[in-house]
Amino acid sequence: MQRRHDRKANKNKDWFTEQEKQSRINHSKRSAGKHEVRSWTTATKQSLCLMWQKVKVQLMLSMSFLVAVLWYCRRLYSFLAQLLKRWSNYLQRKLIRNVSVLTEVDLLGYSAREWKGETKQAKHMREAYEELFWSYHIKYLRQVRRDNYCVLRAVLFQIFNQGIPFPSWMKERDILKLPEKLLYSQGCNWIQQYSFGPERYTGPNVFGKLRKCMETLKTSWTEISATKDHEERGNMCNTLFSDESKEHKLYEAIKFIMLYEVVEAYEQIKNREEPIHNLFSLLLARDSSSDPLSFMMNHLNSIGDSICLDQVELFLLGYLLEVKIRVYRLHRFNTEEFKVNYPDEYRREWNEISLLTEDDRYYHIPLFRT
Repeated sequence: MQRRHDRKANKNKDWFTEQEKQSRINHSKRSAGKHEVRSWTTATKQSLCLMWQKVKVQLMLSMSFLVAVLWYCRRLYSFLAQLLKRWSNYLQRKLIRNVSVLTEVDLLGYSAREWKGETKQAKHMREAYEELFWSYHIKYLRQVRRDNYCVLRAVLFQIFNQGIPFPSWMKERDILKLPEKLLYSQGCNWIQQYSFGPERYTGPNVFGKLRKCMETLKTSWTEISATKDHEERGNMCNTLFSDESKEHKLYEAIKFIMLYEVVEAYEQIKNREEPIHNLFSLLLARDSSSDPLSFMMNHLNSIGDSICLDQVELFLLGYLLEVKIRVYRLHRFNTEEFKVNYPDEYRREWNEISLLTEDDRYYHIPLFRT
């Protein structure tokens, strides 16, 4: 019995020992598994950390580069914007300085700015402007540069802007040949004393300079009058009257045509040929212009330099260009000379242009609105 009990006890002991061993083995396996999982997790975390560090460095570099690019672009944009603004201001100042006929402005607004105060003259001028506004439907005006070409500029600008064609007599003749005809055919050698406004040029090259002036007038007039679109024609006029050199050639050509016609009229009077227009008799009756030479020396040569056209020459200008020039003389408001036509005798088919003056020296262009 005792042996059986001991065997049984030993058997149980062996079983517990075997169970303990198995338990230890299982525990070791579980521990090994946990260690492997922990090692894999740690390795993964380390790999991710290394990858993040690399990505972080690249990301920081990219962000720094992007910030630098944005800063540079902003600086470049600011620089270009400032440069464009300066260039725009420069062009604007240059254009405003060169444009000799400005864009339209409100008539009464212009009057209020130019004639402030309560002096008798200021009140008189404001009343004259109000009369133009309410009774003549002149709502706007275009200011014309105030120099001694002012009236010629105001007249020619309107002729070109309205697309008025050449005068009938000018269509029948080649105006380019007028200097040659005057110098050689009619023997006017004194033409070498002709002076070109502020340039005051005289000498043997007068003929060539006059020829260039006539070419500029003919070419410009032909091109602009052939343009039917009003807006395009206006742009062409603005361009032409922003070129001082071309402008002066136009005015000198008109001055020469005036001289040529006076020479023609003078020859007719001497030869007692066909009757001439009364304005030529009036012009040649002056002591200062009793013949073409004195007319050139005492009047034409100074136009553009020290004087403008006077009233008699304005009659002559309208007659030669075959336009009725209506002038509103504000300093003559409330008199019969407030509104005057040059010439006073004109043909019905002639086109009409209008001028506005405060002193018979400087002229602006009135614009009508109904």
